[in-house]
Amino acid sequence: MLARLSLTDFRNHADAVLAPGPGFVVLSGDNGAGKTNVLEAVSLLAPGRGLRRAPLSEMARQGGSGGFGVAATLADETALGTGTRSEAPERRLVRINGAPATAMALAEWLTVLWLTPAMDRLFVEPAGERRRFLDRLALALAPAHAGHASRYEAAMRERNRLLADERPADPEWLAALERRMAEHGAAVDAARRATVTMLAERIAASPAGAFPRAGLAIEGWGGDAERLRAELAAGRTRDAAAGRTLAGPHRSDLAVVHLEKGQAAHRCSTGEQKALLLGLVLAHAALVAERAGRPPLLLLDEVAAHLDPGRRAALFERLAGGGQVWLTGTEPGLFDAIGTDATRFHVADGRVVGPEP
Repeated sequence: MLARLSLTDFRNHADAVLAPGPGFVVLSGDNGAGKTNVLEAVSLLAPGRGLRRAPLSEMARQGGSGGFGVAATLADETALGTGTRSEAPERRLVRINGAPATAMALAEWLTVLWLTPAMDRLFVEPAGERRRFLDRLALALAPAHAGHASRYEAAMRERNRLLADERPADPEWLAALERRMAEHGAAVDAARRATVTMLAERIAASPAGAFPRAGLAIEGWGGDAERLRAELAAGRTRDAAAGRTLAGPHRSDLAVVHLEKGQAAHRCSTGEQKALLLGLVLAHAALVAERAGRPPLLLLDEVAAHLDPGRRAALFERLAGGGQVWLTGTEPGLFDAIGTDATRFHVADGRVVGPEP
């Protein structure tokens, strides 16, 4: 959990310091006040581009120095920090206990999961959005997953570039890239499938409750490194004509089914889709806590506003006593059912006031 969070020139926050307690951390305030910006800052304390996936240069405050800083102290006094400098606004810097580190190293200290309104359409969006969501789930259970995914993507981009060149590509260089894609692509596929298997088994064994249970499966490409290498080698002419690689884990999809109704998630109502997604995130958080031995830090942006009072109370009951959970909402009354087990802040015009009683 975070014991202290400091934002410097981040989004609309010039200088904000929060001292959250364990359990629930509630941020209330008007739309546009900067609540989600605080959650985005927390999400940058994990590998990746944060919950908005925005360019780093967009995160620096307008009228500020041109760079930004996000610093946090964990409960065990470990210091994490990330940000940019004005002279290199797209170069992310990371420090752990004052020493330079990679963004991937953050996963060793903190697991951050989130749910935002932008994810409400996950089940009807293109497959790439669900793959990205699944990769975030897999990363929480296998920190090496992000490295495999980035190396696979880099090798694939280079292979696509060579195949698109008018000059004949060097067969040995193509073969080397395909071996790299095969190695890392097989690892990506294996981590995704292991995550889906563990999560599906956990959900299927749990009783039905306030949130519908999700059945999970991976559709599309699947296989080992040798199969992928062979498919890539055999598909060079086809891929060159298509302008993209047509075999590999980047062609798979996460299939989700409403177990109680036996209906594909994309055919469910908007309300059912939101409840399915929330139930899925909660189940994953419990799985991470069990497997990693520490609860993840949950960021739930504007979740309470979309739930009826019964489901809202059920959500708070399910989260109580677990890890640190950050919640945002326009009305403080949305969180009355939490009771006193919360650190409450009010956010207005880039200022954070609290804790409030």
